[in-house]
Parts: sequence; structure tokens; C-alpha cells
Amino acid sequence: MITPPTAAPQRHTDPQAALDAARALYEQGVALLRDHLQRFVAGEDFAQRIRACYPRVTVHTETVARADTPLAYGFVAGPGRYDTTLTRPDLFGDYYLEQFRLLLRNHGQNGRMQLEIGTSTEPIPVQFAFAEHDHVEGSLDADRRVLLRDLFDLPDLGAMDDGIANGTHEPRPAADGITTHPLALFTAPRVDYSLHRLRHYTGTAPEHFQNFVLFTNYQFYIDEFIKLGHELMHLPRGEATLFEGGEAEDTYVAFVEPGNVVMRRTGQPLEPGDFLGEAPPRLPQMPAYHLVRKDRAGITMVNIGVGPSNAKTITDHIAVLRPHAWIMLGHCAGLRTTQRLGDYVLAHGYVREDHVLDEELPLWVPIPPLAEVQLALEAAVADVTRLERSELKRVMRTGTVASTDNRNWELLPFQAPHSTPERRFSQSRAIALDMESATIAANGFRFRVPYGTLLCVSDKPLHGEIKLPGMADRFYRERVNQHLRIGLRAIELLRRNGIDRLHSRKLRGFAEVAFQ
Repeated sequence: MITPPTAAPQRHTDPQAALDAARALYEQGVALLRDHLQRFVAGEDFAQRIRACYPRVTVHTETVARADTPLAYGFVAGPGRYDTTLTRPDLFGDYYLEQFRLLLRNHGQNGRMQLEIGTSTEPIPVQFAFAEHDHVEGSLDADRRVLLRDLFDLPDLGAMDDGIANGTHEPRPAADGITTHPLALFTAPRVDYSLHRLRHYTGTAPEHFQNFVLFTNYQFYIDEFIKLGHELMHLPRGEATLFEGGEAEDTYVAFVEPGNVVMRRTGQPLEPGDFLGEAPPRLPQMPAYHLVRKDRAGITMVNIGVGPSNAKTITDHIAVLRPHAWIMLGHCAGLRTTQRLGDYVLAHGYVREDHVLDEELPLWVPIPPLAEVQLALEAAVADVTRLERSELKRVMRTGTVASTDNRNWELLPFQAPHSTPERRFSQSRAIALDMESATIAANGFRFRVPYGTLLCVSDKPLHGEIKLPGMADRFYRERVNQHLRIGLRAIELLRRNGIDRLHSRKLRGFAEVAFQ
């Protein structure tokens, strides 16, 4: 077998040194795969299999002392050995560095913990070693593609399950008889798989995704986001602010659209990768747009379309990027007679009739509201609408949102003895209905990503107010811009209040992984 030169694991008490060691191992392995793949595509044959494996970080602790930290992450649950595989240090370098730093700070006093960096036994699938703009598999004929399987490792779905995140992972003894516990929710192959899926579904590279994400189920919101992004990029530095009286958003340096088309801020120098983007001939399934900050604390907005399946698919993959929060902004059916078209609904509970997560997250698991996100959304509504107290309550109601996987739920029987949707929604005290919010919130809970939902009532089918062309056009003109700005304002408030407060213990299990 052709492999990179082997090296003994190295132990570090400096997080930067540990990251540098992991980066060197990863780059060495990827370089070997790319070199041999290029030669294979050129027609060269090999008598041996080519393999490179992911780097791995391992920590040991023998103490039961709790870490003295106000954070909900950055420490292991108790004595034992913990590890995880690592990938893409060029993308996750800052994230890994922060996790390493917290582990050493919380457990490394007097040398009680070191970061051991070595090579794992988990192969890097050759597709995951491709450079961003490589598409070499398309140049292979059918026979060479079959031979590719004999010479290189391909993705193994058995190494990519979500057992750790789902709380069903059972640690097993390693070859030396010692049980190894996970350090992170996702293994390196699972991360790489999602990075490739993000390119496919959103039309943009993972590098452009920001740590605050807005989801919507209507293109109207995306149109407004694009308009705002373009306007912001044309304003000189020091003059731009998203909100009257708000802080200047000088740190927004670029706006990225599908096809990795980059628009830089006026006065901001271009970068080499900016010239590689090209608008696609048609939009991808769930196009993403990115208002970029240098610290990655900008805003990504994704049009997920209609339905819980899309909502689960995209959040399954964005979760590996470990965002600070994601928020759903969309339309809903108002279920109460007192609601008016254009009113807002701030979800504090969910009826999960979407069913797409029933296997991963049982229905008996409650999805709690997160105070930090709830307060930010409520404050954002007040800031943007300039309404207070009783006036604010007239346009925004807090309550339960029901999500269904049946877009035509209104056509189901409404007579006894059937358990009708109307009866179930009434029993749940739901005030609004959509198809995506419960999925996004439930996957946020499942993947420890802070979540929130602010919807806008666009129809009231139970009360005879259905969407008609004239009514819908007027509604969209009046509400979409305001609704979007509320979401942007909420993110500004979350960022200002500090991300440490977002990643709360509400989302953590009993024996939780150390990595955020």
C-alpha cells in the first residue's frame, strides 16, 4: 500500500502547535492522494492501493474534577480517553484552535492534559481530497472509474452515521482494550460529506458560509437580501449601517451569490478566488447568499423552498459548520380569529407533524425555546416596527407553531369521528401552521445549534382568508422587507450580546462531547 510516511503521535500543551501538527498531517495525506489521482487520470497504473488517513486528536484525563468554566462546552465529562478525527484545517482552523485552547485551559493545569496529534485509521475518501475546482472524475471512462475503486478509498456511509449527535452512540474498546469516547459530534468523513452536499444544494462553497444563518421558504426574502447586500457593498466604509441608529457594519466585506460570485465592498481589495466564480445557468435547489465578515460572524441566507424534507436536508449539512445560531423567517397560516394578515408569530413551542426526524429524535423529546434567541427576536420586532408594549402585542403573538408534511392539510376530513388536523391543532394550542419551522428547530436541538422562529401570517385558511393574487402581492410588498430586517436586527443583537451565551446547557446531554 502506498501511504504517507508514518510518524509517531506528538503531544502538545500549546494549542497552536497542536493545530499546526494536524494541519501538516492532513496536507501531507491530501497531497499524496491528489498526486496519485492526477497520475491515474493521466493513464498511469499502480500495483498498490493508495491510502491516506485523517489526522486525529486524542486527550486523556484521570480526574473527576469538574472544569471551572461558565461555558457549556470545552471540557470532557469525566476520566477516560477521548478522540475525534479532523479535516479541512484550512476551513476549521480557528474552530479547532478554540476547542484545543478550551480543553487545555479547563484540564491542562500542571500538565494533567495534553493534546496528542497523530494519524487515525480512518481513510480519507479520494473525492474528499479534490481541490475546490477539480472535477477529475468526469474525465474518466467507465472502466477507469471501476478501477478507481480498487486503488483509492471511496466514501463509506458506515463511517458517517449521526449516532453521536442522536445520543445513541455506544463507545467500544479500541485495539488496546481502552474505551474511547468522542470529542466532537461529527467525525471527519461526516464533515467532508456535508461540505460536498452544501456545494451541491446551495451552489456556494462552504468557505463562504457565515456563523449566523437565516432560512426562508420564499424567494421574495432572498430578493430583498440581495438588494440589501448590493447596496451595502456600494457604500463607502464608515457610512454603512443596516439600521438607523445602529452600529456601522464596516466589517461586512463581501457579498457572495450562487456560483461563488463575489462582490467586494467598495475600497476592499479583490482576492484571487474572486475571479473563479460564475453564475450558474439555473439556480441550485436551495440557493445560499452570504453577507461576509472577516470573523465569519456575518449572515448566510438560504431559500430552503417548501417542505420539511428540504429543511432537514440543509440543516443536516450546515450543522457541521458549527454555526452560532439559525433562525427561520417565513410565512405561515394563522390559526386564530384574532390574527390579521401580516401579524408576526414568535414560536415558543412546536407540534411536530413533519415526521422527517421521527427516527433520529423521538416525538417525546421536547424542543424548548431558547431565551437568548427569543429575547433577541422580540427586541428586533420592537426596534424595526417602533412599537411598544400593547401595540407590539397586537402585531406579534408568542405561541406554539405546528409544522406538517401535508401541504394540503386543509383538504383532510373535518368531521367526527376522525382525528382531524383542526382538532389536534386546537388541542395543542397552536397559533400558526407551516411546513418547516419544527424541523429546523428540532434539528437545531439535535445538533446543539441555537435556533429560533419568527413567522408572518400570510393567510387564514380556517377562517376563509386564503391567498389570492392581489392580496398576496400587497402582503409581500408591505411585509417582506420589514420581516427580513427584523431577522437581520436579531442577529445583530445576538452578536452584540456575545456568542458564549448562545451555546447554553439546554442543548447539551448528560455526557456531552467537548467540542461546541
